[in-house]
Amino acid sequence: MKKKFAIVLAGCGVYDGAEIHEVTMTMLAISRLGAEYQCFAPDIEQAHVVNHLTGKEMNEKRNVLVESARIARGNILPLADFKATEFDAIVFPGGFGVAKNLCTFAFDGPDCSVNGDTSKAVREMHKAKKPIGALCISPVLITRIIGDVEVTIGNDAGTATAVESMGGKHVVATHGEVVVDYSNRIVTTPCYMLDAKISQIADGAENVIKAILGML
Repeated sequence: MKKKFAIVLAGCGVYDGAEIHEVTMTMLAISRLGAEYQCFAPDIEQAHVVNHLTGKEMNEKRNVLVESARIARGNILPLADFKATEFDAIVFPGGFGVAKNLCTFAFDGPDCSVNGDTSKAVREMHKAKKPIGALCISPVLITRIIGDVEVTIGNDAGTATAVESMGGKHVVATHGEVVVDYSNRIVTTPCYMLDAKISQIADGAENVIKAILGML
């Protein structure tokens, strides 16, 4: 039987949602490695909407689940419906939406709050000892929820310090490298926390999925 991954999205677009390359490369890696996936997103309003051409905030409102459906080609479920018993692993691609919509790290730093459905999904998987993957900025979310974890966000000193202030341990890593916390069954990689090419994003995503499948 194929292993089943849940992929949690945070909108559509790097500046206010999920990072599209990271999501797509995660989907591709899961499929190529013989597993399957189901996308989820919280049914909530985005923190704000950013014009990805100008980088400026727009005076409009959008829904995280509706925007995430763009990447998932409509095949997506509300994160409130997620059940840990139905999946072998859960993966969080990055993008500012993780730090704005799934939690408030972009605004509040280490004192951030976490979306309830997101926290519940992570805690259920952690309690069941099922693997959790986190790309790019997503390790800060996992650290905020679980606390004592070993992760990487690459080599950004400020974010690494924030991880440690939330009770985590940060490990410096570069393109395609993964950090595996075997006791907590968490796999992380930097992706666009570094100045990366899409081919390097593909390497990171594939290595995360390979490491997770190695645990299953």
